[in-house]
Amino acid sequence: MEDTRRPVAPEQVLWSVPESERAGRPLLVLLHGHGMDERMGTELHDQLPSELVLAAIRGPIPVGSGYGWYPLNASLGLNQIDSSARAVLDWVRVQDHPSVGILGFSQGSSIALQCMRVAPDQFDYGVVLSGFAVPTAVAGDAALAERRPPVFSGRGDADPLIPLPLVTMTDSWLAKHTTLTRQVYAGLGHNVSAAEIADLAAFLRDQVSLAG
Repeated sequence: MEDTRRPVAPEQVLWSVPESERAGRPLLVLLHGHGMDERMGTELHDQLPSELVLAAIRGPIPVGSGYGWYPLNASLGLNQIDSSARAVLDWVRVQDHPSVGILGFSQGSSIALQCMRVAPDQFDYGVVLSGFAVPTAVAGDAALAERRPPVFSGRGDADPLIPLPLVTMTDSWLAKHTTLTRQVYAGLGHNVSAAEIADLAAFLRDQVSLAG
């Protein structure tokens, strides 16, 4: 499988705090959806546990006025998904934090989960918002199922973008491979609600507390 990864450049990363305030604090990596950019989710910083440092990474592929992690057309190959995940992993591995979580929205969630599947011991927990897992086996799946890291999965029951069979498959996969906290929000489309943010904050507080 061809490795087409593009290293994450410093200008692709938007931090929630300056470098002088990051040492010794838990890290949460944010991966945006298709056609979005690294500004996604950073406005939530004040609603999440204050101990967390957020690092939002911009995807490598220009998509309209935003970016993506892989194309959504006939040119898509599994190697593109894997390469984007490995580029994120390369970046994460050189960071120095007492704990690391990874959060993805929509397409970004497939990359977040792919990162956890490729490197089962790298992340303390994961978050999937309006998202999905790539429906192919990954070599690290068995090790991830053995470890079963905590994962929060939230989505709306009125989401028109993620096909129901993919939602069903993802829910089943998460239940088998992670310690899953799953929430479905009535009437919510392909976005995030105040109730979901509150549930996410509670989940993150638990993870920060466990990290000590």
